[in-house]
Parts: sequence; structure tokens; C-alpha cells
Amino acid sequence: MRPTIVVSVVVIAAASVFNPARAQSDDDALKIYAVNVVKTNPFQKPFTGYGIYLGDGAVLTAAHVIGRFGFLKSPHVLIAGQDLAATIVKEGSLAQTDLTLLAVDEARLPIGLRLRRNPVCKQPPRVGQDVVLVIPERTERSQIISPQLIHPTLRERFNALITEPAGSGSGVFDADRRCLMGIVSRKLSKYHYRMEHGQIVAEDAGFAGYFIPASEIADFLPQKFRF
Repeated sequence: MRPTIVVSVVVIAAASVFNPARAQSDDDALKIYAVNVVKTNPFQKPFTGYGIYLGDGAVLTAAHVIGRFGFLKSPHVLIAGQDLAATIVKEGSLAQTDLTLLAVDEARLPIGLRLRRNPVCKQPPRVGQDVVLVIPERTERSQIISPQLIHPTLRERFNALITEPAGSGSGVFDADRRCLMGIVSRKLSKYHYRMEHGQIVAEDAGFAGYFIPASEIADFLPQKFRF
């Protein structure tokens, strides 16, 4: 009998905890780009996710961090010790492109941050490549893994994967070039596949993290923010 494979696609919140840090000390310099994104729904407690500062007052996060009809949710960005109101420049969706672009008042940022530009990578992710996961509190090393480790029906769509899940909206950076490789979107079940009595057997292997890759980010961003 062929094994039953349960497909699990789960959106993860900012409270997700990374594994023990393996990042080198110079990875921490990337934390300057990491922000918290806070949305306030009417009659509900505020929800906090992550985002990445691009430059020129622009912040990129996962669309589901803001949710649908973001203009009703009074998003704020916590950046460089400031709590800044944010406007939505462009809004995606979890089902399509899980990205939303926000803008804050750049004049209220420290001069050292105003002068920075956070380039999006030009190279596609490579299996085995070292990356740095970045949130305001910390950085952590991870690796790009093959889509062959997730369910076959998901491999074409979710083909930018890291070893383990990370918080929604957090940044994935090229460990060598220090450019932005992606924005974390969700987690997916991963499997170890092996042959047993002539059949392929899938064994549960925890979860992988899926991120929106640089190529999709470049297509999503207005030209002025493609640094």
C-alpha cells in the first residue's frame, strides 16, 4: 500500500522562534534593516510581524502580516527606536504574491539609516547556499534546500526554501553578498523519501521555511525601490 502524504501549508506568526544561532558576529550588522510591523484591527489586539527596510522610507513585509484591507488596520512600523505610522504603497495577497510595501516618514529616521539602500539580489537561490535570517532581535544562519524535500504538488510554486521555518515577514539575506534574497512567507511540511520494497516511502521530517524570492520581489516593487 502506498503511504498517505498529508500536505501541510501553515502561515507562521512573528512569535516563531528560530533555532540556536549560528550566525557569525558580522551578520548582526544586517539587523539595521529589520523592523517590526504592527497592525491594529478594530476591536482586536494589535498583531506584530516582521519586515525589512529597503531605503527611501520603504518597508517590505509579507502581505498576510497586514492582511486584507490593510488600509483599515492602521499599520505602524517600529524602526530605529521610532514608532512610525505607515501607509500602504502596494498590497499583495497570501494566495498570489505574499508581499506588501509600506512607506514611513523618512525624515524621522536617523541619518545613518536614511543614507542606506538595501539591494535585492540579482542571483537566484542555489541549493546548499548559506543565508542569514534577520529579525530586529537577532540573526541566524540557514541554508537553501531543494524543493524535492516537499510534497510534489507544491514544488513548482514553493521553490525557494530554507532549512527550517522563520517568522513571517523576516528577511533572508545572501550570506556572502549581503543582498536581500527574500521575505519569509510560510512553512511547509518536508519529507525524507526512501525506497522500501520497490515503493517510495515518505517520512515526516518537520518543516521547511518558504520565502518570496528576489525575482518576485523585483517584479512586485515599483521601479524607484529596486535598489
